[in-house]
Amino acid sequence: MRMYDLILKKRNGKELTKEEIDFFVNNYTNGNIPDYQVSALMMAIFFQKMNSRETSDLTMAMVNSGDILDLSAIEGIKVDKHSTGGVGDTTTLVLGPMVAALGIPIAKMSGRGLGHTGGTIDKLETFKGFSVEMSNEEFIDNVNSIKLAVGGQTGDLAPADKKLYALRDVTATVDNISLIASSIMSKKIAAGADCIVLDVKVGDGAFMKTSDTAFELANEMVSIGRHVGRETVAIISDMDQPLGFAVGNALEVLEAIDTLKGHGPADLLDLCLAIGSQMVVLANKASDEEAAKAMLLNTISSGSALDKLKEFVTAQGGDASIIDNTEKLPKANYIVPVLSDKKGYVKKINAESIGLIAMDLGAGRATKESVIDLSVGIVLNKKRGDKVEVGDIIAYVHANDKSKADAAKYNILNNYIIEEEVTDTIPLIYGVVKNN
Repeated sequence: MRMYDLILKKRNGKELTKEEIDFFVNNYTNGNIPDYQVSALMMAIFFQKMNSRETSDLTMAMVNSGDILDLSAIEGIKVDKHSTGGVGDTTTLVLGPMVAALGIPIAKMSGRGLGHTGGTIDKLETFKGFSVEMSNEEFIDNVNSIKLAVGGQTGDLAPADKKLYALRDVTATVDNISLIASSIMSKKIAAGADCIVLDVKVGDGAFMKTSDTAFELANEMVSIGRHVGRETVAIISDMDQPLGFAVGNALEVLEAIDTLKGHGPADLLDLCLAIGSQMVVLANKASDEEAAKAMLLNTISSGSALDKLKEFVTAQGGDASIIDNTEKLPKANYIVPVLSDKKGYVKKINAESIGLIAMDLGAGRATKESVIDLSVGIVLNKKRGDKVEVGDIIAYVHANDKSKADAAKYNILNNYIIEEEVTDTIPLIYGVVKNN
């Protein structure tokens, strides 16, 4: 088998066989095929596309390129969730304790963020002492005993995906549904869960800018799940404005704690209920989504979800006393209000720009070497559809550098679109895609 023949075959619009896909993935991962040939194949796939069978075969070839977590020692149906990324997305910190409080095992592998704000691990490290470094035995024991553990992703999990993504990133071949879907699903399948719930973001602050492309990606990932025997559900949710109010690591942790205490932002809670209800149904703990939502809400009203968060943080070495005394969270030196210079209603908040402003403050990483400042970020005070008067506070900047705070104030004002009359017609949930 020659790589040249695979490139030519796909360039001419023909299907690649499973054997051909396995050949190029395995040999590229092992360093036997040069970048320039795989770049040519990625460009051929970009233009000629892949069908569902090819996409599933590519996914599993990447899964089998490295370690596959064996979670068979964990009791019960393991359900994982994944978000395609957005601004102020702290659902894992809320959902994990809620779902685990219902006795559903959550064995989650997470990463550090590169972009607007930190990843789940960065946010969890707001709890002083928290660590994702543990043996497989400790990880599994934690899930069996408290139903929730978060570990760090390793390079041995779907290494082919990491290598292919780096190549796609510099050859303008990222934006292809089959390649995006197989990249996401290879890591989730290798992480060992029985069922997967996907939160596919759509809008200005998301990778998928339109609902059509978001549904296309959702359908492709659910199709992969079906082909490889994993129950998969995808929820398409709004990211045309930041989720909740907080954008920044400690600020998002505070918002997650507030939500588990029963007074968090409505959109964050509603999205967690939408995702969580699918997880509960897939775990066979409820017959339908409405019953599952009632069960999840009860974990908040009873305090069991908050208790589960404390248990989880303590089990991984973190200071859980922060949950009862949030004054101990990292705090910025400057908290600067942003005052509106217009009167009317908020028509739009440019979510991606707000995320980049938070990154400039130090809340995220521009490069892998960047050091995150856990205390900085932005807290919105007005969101889409809200009425605003001149001089009203539309947001607060949390900063440790006065000049950065001033720049953020100016940039936030420029990314709030305020008009005389506004009707907010953008839904929080666009729809749900299932594989049955």
